[in-house]
Parts: sequence; structure tokens; C-alpha cells
Amino acid sequence: MRRVVVTGVGVVSPIGIGSDTFWTNLLAGQVGIRKISAFDASGFPCQIAGEVPAYKIGDFVPKSYRKATKVMARDIELAVIAADDAFKSAGLQSQAHAEKPSFDVTRFGCNIGAGLISCELNELTSAMTSARDDADPNKLNLEKWGREGMQQLTPLWLLKYLPNMLACHVTIIHGLMGPSNTITCDAASSHLAIGEAFRTIQRGKADLAICGGAESRVNPMGLVRQQLLKRMNESANDRPAEALRPFDTTAAGTVFGEGGGLLILEEYESAKKRGAKIYAELVGFAASQDTHRITEPQPTGHSYGKAIENALKDAKLTPKDVDLLIPHGTGIARDDRAELNGLMKALGESLSQIALSPIKAQVGLLGAGCGIDACAAVMSVANSIIPPAMNTPAVAGGTKLNVAITARESAIKTAVSSVYSLGGQNAALVFTAIS
Repeated sequence: MRRVVVTGVGVVSPIGIGSDTFWTNLLAGQVGIRKISAFDASGFPCQIAGEVPAYKIGDFVPKSYRKATKVMARDIELAVIAADDAFKSAGLQSQAHAEKPSFDVTRFGCNIGAGLISCELNELTSAMTSARDDADPNKLNLEKWGREGMQQLTPLWLLKYLPNMLACHVTIIHGLMGPSNTITCDAASSHLAIGEAFRTIQRGKADLAICGGAESRVNPMGLVRQQLLKRMNESANDRPAEALRPFDTTAAGTVFGEGGGLLILEEYESAKKRGAKIYAELVGFAASQDTHRITEPQPTGHSYGKAIENALKDAKLTPKDVDLLIPHGTGIARDDRAELNGLMKALGESLSQIALSPIKAQVGLLGAGCGIDACAAVMSVANSIIPPAMNTPAVAGGTKLNVAITARESAIKTAVSSVYSLGGQNAALVFTAIS
């Protein structure tokens, strides 16, 4: 079986754009959760989120492609920015950077996880208004919508909101012609996409792949959905730095955000031949599904733990080999209890010895953008530093946790990143230091 290594890391996050900035601010304990500025959130119970710093999307695409940015939803922009960072990190010249790419484009794949892209309300307002029912203005007249309302939208409007458009724009910008796919499984999307790219390279169907996920939930429609599901912390608007508390008994709900994390995976011999910097080796992947409820994970955490167990088996490793775990850690008490049960099942007595670093307290819950978790695991291995565990207690559910409020140096030979999603999908990735 061919070995697969990570040679590129691309991040766009609430604590910085670019993997280097993200990593520096993560280690410093910077929190990117603050009062929402993208729109007036005063009418929402939760008025804080993890917003990405201001940017100009034109700075991240070739000049010849800037017209296409008009049909990019926020989620697509985040993926494009993370991809640009990943290519620069990997030292690879795509058609976006050079006349002749430095790799075989037919052997370069793309797997990017996406979420449910929310429409921009300002685009829909006039269209919806023109389609109001004459007898009852509070109702939408479908006949008027088809005749008049839709005419208010640009013909390419739908292309902004198709989940496959994240991978579509990235592959067009960089000229990638290898195996490509889009996975939409909520927060598990990114890890499942990385796992698929991993298998594609292992099987010899590609030599490189850009993979991970991106999503923005900082918009009215995205927040309304989560509010109706009662997943949000509605009591910490004046304490954003403390709002998301993974595995804490005082956890009052999660805080949503936006971001993207993409890795460039490469066949080991290919990376070695071109003298690439190798961040880590991806040695294990597994996924599972629970059938409890669509809105909450299985309380026993059995299926989630099974994904971690099988990922370690795939890597031919045991819980005792794991030095660092980047768990999901949403700050939703019920979900955190289920996750902790799954971690105890998968890792047993070793759990109390493994450094635990949930990063959601600093960036928020990013949905398909949870590829940032995998990026954090990779950079921890590459730099031999354990990120801080903000707002996470040393004891949770009666279980001792190995956490620290500040970053600390440590030789990390093996790191695991694990996630779960609404709907029951679970995924785990195992990274090791290159040997």
C-alpha cells in the first residue's frame, strides 16, 4: 500500500487567515469568537460567532478569474482562500501561479466537504417581495414567484449555492483534473473528504489531492436553524471568550463560526523526489454511522468510539501510541457527554494520558470547516507543540483529562483528529511524525 503524507496546509479561520497566522494565534490562546459584525444580530438570542477577519477575495485568485468571484458564496470563498494557502504551503506551482504547473494535473485530485450553503437574504428580499400573494401579503404566491420573483435573480444565482461549487472553483483555478468529489455530512464532511482522498492515493488513482472542508454559518438563516435545534449558547453574549466550553459541566451550548481547513496529501515517494516539506504522515482513517437520532449523537458514543478504534487499527497502532487528540468538543453538554463516552470506549485508560486539545473554544463550531481540526493535528505533529485547551476542565464526567490552558512543547509521534455530525456520521484520522 502506498504511503501518504501531508505536504500542504491551508487555513482560513476566525483567528487568522493563513496556516502560519492561525497556528501562531492558536498557540497564543487567541479567541476569535466575538459580537457578530456581518449583519445586525440584535434580534437573535445568540449574538456572537467566530467570524473570519476581513479579506478581499480578489487577492486569492488569478486576475483572469476575478469575474467568477461574483458567483461565489461565502463558503466557496473560504475554500478558495484555504486552497491558495495550501498550495503555497506545499511549494506547488499550479496554473494559478505559473504558466506550466509543477505536477501532472491528471494525477491531482480534489475532495472538499461542504455544508448547507445559506442564501444571502439581500438577494432574495426583492424577489420574495414581488411574489407576495395579493390576498395575503404574508404568503408566497408560487405562480407570481415563477412569473415575477425569479426574474429578480441573476441567471447564475443557483451556482453560488451548490455544495459542489467549492471543489469546482478550486479545481478550475488550479487546473486539477484528477478524481474529485464533494461530501456533505455536516461537521464530518471534511474528515470524510480527507479520508476519501487518502484512499484514492493509496490505491494509486492519484499522486496528490487537496482535501478538507469549508463552511460559513455566520448568517441569519444558518443561525435560525441552530437556534431552532436549541444548540446555541444564548447566555454568553457579554462573555464571548468563555462562551464555548468543551466537556465542561457549565457548558450552555455551542457558538457557530466560519472557516476552512484544507490539506494537500501526496504519495510519499513523489514528495520525497521533489524535496517537499513533509508535515506528517496520514496513516489511518475510519468512519462509522450511528442510528440514534438525526439531531443528537448516540448517548453511549459507541459508534463514534468505533471510528477512532478502527482508524487506529488501520494505522496498526494502539491507544497507548496516541500522544495528542483533537476531539470535536462542541460545548453542547449532551453531545459532549456522548463524545466523552465514545472516547473512553475507544481509548480506555489511555485517555487520561493523552493530551487533549479541543480548539472550538477559540474558533467556534465550523460545520464542514472542521478540517481546521485536522490541520491543527498536523501542525502539532510537525512542530512538536500541543495547542492549549481553552475552557476545558481537567476532569469531565468523572474522567481525568490531560489538558493545559497554555501551549506546551512535546514530542508528538501520533495525533488523532475525530469528529461527528448531526445525522450520525463519525470520522477519525490518524497522523504520525514522518519516519
